[in-house]
Amino acid sequence: MTWNSTMSSGYSSLEEDSEEYFFTARTSFFKKPSGKVTESKAPIVPLYVLRDVEKDRELRTEFSREEIRQRIELYNSLTKDHLKMTLGHTDAYTGFIQVQMDLRRPVTVRGGQRGREGEAFYLPRGAINTLHVSSINTVKEVIVALLNKFTVADNPAKYALYKRYSREEQVYVCKLADTEKPLFLRLLAGPNLDTLSFVLREQQTGEVMWDAFSIPELRNFLRILDKEEEEQKEAVLRRYNIYRQRLEQALQHVRATL
Repeated sequence: MTWNSTMSSGYSSLEEDSEEYFFTARTSFFKKPSGKVTESKAPIVPLYVLRDVEKDRELRTEFSREEIRQRIELYNSLTKDHLKMTLGHTDAYTGFIQVQMDLRRPVTVRGGQRGREGEAFYLPRGAINTLHVSSINTVKEVIVALLNKFTVADNPAKYALYKRYSREEQVYVCKLADTEKPLFLRLLAGPNLDTLSFVLREQQTGEVMWDAFSIPELRNFLRILDKEEEEQKEAVLRRYNIYRQRLEQALQHVRATL
């Protein structure tokens, strides 16, 4: 497995030769009926039409070569750019994933400017990086490739790859296990980034290696947590205020018709 590391190309190649979850608030005041979706037996039916990405683990994780070929053909017919997938001579296939950088803290870069090493930089938040990967490449390998692209010297264990998806007008974020295969998830979800996208963030679970951070970094992390907590509280309050207004409007309508 090899990868190219460059700061200017905006493109990297990563070619073949119980996890923790972090969700936004998802409880709905108005409970909606949930219909059970039956998976079609026809292999060419797109799974992302039948169900959302959250149910990936409930489906098969292995497919025959013919099923993979048909899914890749369908994927390529739906993509609107040149980031297509290619089936190799074996059951492995290659393709592209796009990862959004969402790092709040500075990273330590090897071989900085003016010959100095260990310089700290803030990577642009929201920047999208495209990686060429294989279906056998794991989340851990993708993280290492991203860090090498920017010559980041930090321990890869500081970072985690998340999948982000939308459902019922809400955005959910879920941490991926190190052994998961991002390109397989991309194939299942289809090329639409609203259905599934990948985000690189600092670790947000109890698996964080706290000894790897300095005291100023830890204090800054606490401030960030306080800020995020307040933002989540405000979001929940806004959401239920809207529900309350709808209930009051519904009550007024009912009373008016009596």
